[in-house]
Amino acid sequence: MSVLRSILPCHRGRLLLAFKGWRSPKSLSFSSFWCKLYSSGSYNEVLSNGVASKKKEFDFERLFHSCTKIYILKCLHALLIVSGKAQSIFIGTRLVNLYAHLGDVSLSQKTFCMIENKDAYTWNSMISSYVRNGHFRESLNCLNEMLSTADVKPDFYTFPPVLKACNSIIDGVRIHCWASKLGLEWDVFVAASLVHMYCRFQSSGVAFRIFKDMPYRDMGCWNAMISGFCQNGNATEALSLLDEMRLEGIKMDTVTIAVVLPICAQLGDIVHGLPIHLYVIKHGLELDVFVSNALINMYARFGELRHAQKVFDDMMVVRDLVSWNSLIAAYEQNNVPEKALKYFQEMMINGIQPDLLTLVSLASSIAQTKSFRCCRSVHGFVLRRSWIQEDVIMGNAVVDMYAKLGLIHCSRKVFDEIPIKDVVSWNSMITGYAQNGLASEAIEIYNMMKECDDIEPNQGTWVSILPAYAHLGALQEGTRTHGHVFKVALNLDVFVSTSLIDHYGKCGKLDEAMLLFHEVPRMSSVPWNAIISCHGIHGNGRVSLKLFNDMLNAGVKPDHVTFLSLLAACSHSGLIDEGKTYFHMMEQEFGIKPVLKHYGCMVDLLARAGGLETAYQFIKNMPLQPDASVWGALLGACRVHGNVELGKLASDNLFEVDPENVGYYVVLSNIYANYGKWEGVNEVRSLARDKGLKKTPGWSSIDLSNKIEVFYTGNQSHPQCHEIYEELGILTAKIKTLGYTPDYTFVLQDVEDDEKEQILTSHSERLAIAYGILNTLPKSPLRIYKNLRVCGDCHNVTKLISKITEREIIVRDSNRFHHFKNGVCSCGDYW
Repeated sequence: MSVLRSILPCHRGRLLLAFKGWRSPKSLSFSSFWCKLYSSGSYNEVLSNGVASKKKEFDFERLFHSCTKIYILKCLHALLIVSGKAQSIFIGTRLVNLYAHLGDVSLSQKTFCMIENKDAYTWNSMISSYVRNGHFRESLNCLNEMLSTADVKPDFYTFPPVLKACNSIIDGVRIHCWASKLGLEWDVFVAASLVHMYCRFQSSGVAFRIFKDMPYRDMGCWNAMISGFCQNGNATEALSLLDEMRLEGIKMDTVTIAVVLPICAQLGDIVHGLPIHLYVIKHGLELDVFVSNALINMYARFGELRHAQKVFDDMMVVRDLVSWNSLIAAYEQNNVPEKALKYFQEMMINGIQPDLLTLVSLASSIAQTKSFRCCRSVHGFVLRRSWIQEDVIMGNAVVDMYAKLGLIHCSRKVFDEIPIKDVVSWNSMITGYAQNGLASEAIEIYNMMKECDDIEPNQGTWVSILPAYAHLGALQEGTRTHGHVFKVALNLDVFVSTSLIDHYGKCGKLDEAMLLFHEVPRMSSVPWNAIISCHGIHGNGRVSLKLFNDMLNAGVKPDHVTFLSLLAACSHSGLIDEGKTYFHMMEQEFGIKPVLKHYGCMVDLLARAGGLETAYQFIKNMPLQPDASVWGALLGACRVHGNVELGKLASDNLFEVDPENVGYYVVLSNIYANYGKWEGVNEVRSLARDKGLKKTPGWSSIDLSNKIEVFYTGNQSHPQCHEIYEELGILTAKIKTLGYTPDYTFVLQDVEDDEKEQILTSHSERLAIAYGILNTLPKSPLRIYKNLRVCGDCHNVTKLISKITEREIIVRDSNRFHHFKNGVCSCGDYW
């Protein structure tokens, strides 16, 4: 160290002056560099003019290897300048590369400019330095400067990096022309880079022509083309090319497998996927982390969680964060959130820190488990790392999580905090409102989205907003959206077209729904489920059953949603025996285990037909714990059939499983009121008040002249209020001549008969019908949408109004559609 101390005072200032860009590091850091010099044995003599003694040169090779930080490299650079070595093209280029490797492109560029008589290697190094550090425009400018230099011409090392830097296909085509002009187009590296470039700009056809014309193809070329097809959505072509590659005797490597396995998952092609896994095992590639992660993802997409778990368990040595994320996502995407949360905890115990993608899967898993406590923890974890501000994907996941938990106000708050929203942000908020029954708010968000110039609606937007329009019965808005969908050529997309089918069906346009159904691809169960459900809610149970048979004949496999739609259709049409048959069929023939929603449909089917005791015995024999949908179906039937005792039992269970739902209190109160048990009515209403619950007001809407008019029961504030009640008085007088007598059992207040008649007359659906009659041409159809179930008296009145006005009146209540025509309803008085 004494020698080191004697050298530093004499030469430190000269070395610092030799490199003006140097900024003084800590003395310890500078000393550590000289320790490297001392330990290398090259410290012996530094002459007074700063040049090393001829007796012993510095060991620059060892010094280059010691440069792991910018400040150390600057010290070495200064030493090279003083020693006269920096003028060497080789040394200068090495400095260019090393500065770029350490992330300082500006010093790399300054060093490059100091090199005289640059050769192709020097230019290539500078171009690669720009590309490696993301300075793509500068790399293109550097190439242009190189091309303008007569002394040096690009070689086959020049083009691969610069092709990665192309910001547009125009840049790529220009560079392709230069490569062709210099005769380098068919170099294997250049050609593979061209294939990559064209695929990146969705020109897989051009890329494939280059690939086919290549005189020689190595493994990288095949991988580039297969990956290119995958990036451009040409999964079938990618698998065909893989088969061609194997026929030529070229073996797959880890890159090929990691590219192809996601394609198999995307196509649902387990026939290709399983042999590839066998190939992996046979050739000992299962220890490659990328291959194993791809296998986990593939099996997850196939729903084969047991195989995904086995692959993960065999990765004990090579697991990385992606491996854990893949397994957590596998369980989350296959609706096994408990396992996803378990492996998240295990991952933390193993010291693996989660990243953004981990939290996205975790947020979705928590939404599935309905864990309100955990959702706050996840949100807090994300906030502490400022991930919502830094990455929109995380913000979208939290918005979606809160919406699925029903905490829509929290969802909106997070949405408002996202600094730069993308289309997924808007779609998540629209879907959140729509799924929580807030259709008007969903439409409001959609209208705000349309005002953003930089946001274009996509498939997810249409799929989100159409159910909101359907909920409100906004037929005109939905039809206008159909026009936008057609304009952007998404009308044949299976999800968008299914949403349109559902929209038209729920807006009473069943013929349009059928026409659209026959136009769209019907290879999956999704459109079939939609049209079966549409006919079901319109009371066309037999048509739903026929469509189900057509679906089977078309070779389409039903899923749990199919049977849910079928059972609901049987329930609406009173098809008891058929409903029982399909309930048993789903598990015995198709291996679909019934969930609570299926059991709820069966209870509704049995109880609605009057089999209340049978339905109750069915509930008691269920293998699952009944939820609100099951007891709610029984309670609703008890109201229809007037079974107070069983209704009280069903409501007691409902108050335990879903105590915050005011609707159940209202139904029990109505059951008591129907039988004049006013003490029971007061008791139930008092219980609801004590919990701070308020009855949902009944409303009906009608869509006329692109405007939705909403009427609440007893509405007195409408501009045409006087004319509406006057018209209702005329209509009531006419239908009384046909034998109509008000049914006061549907008045749930203890008042006099004349007041009861006034209450019945002011029901929201009657106000909407009268408004429609006043504002439309005679004999034209009316479409009314009601948020609650139509009462029996209004049902009878609407039948008679349809007869005296010679109109078709279509009413959609909370359960189904009623088509009134010539004094008859399509439900056959069974609803």
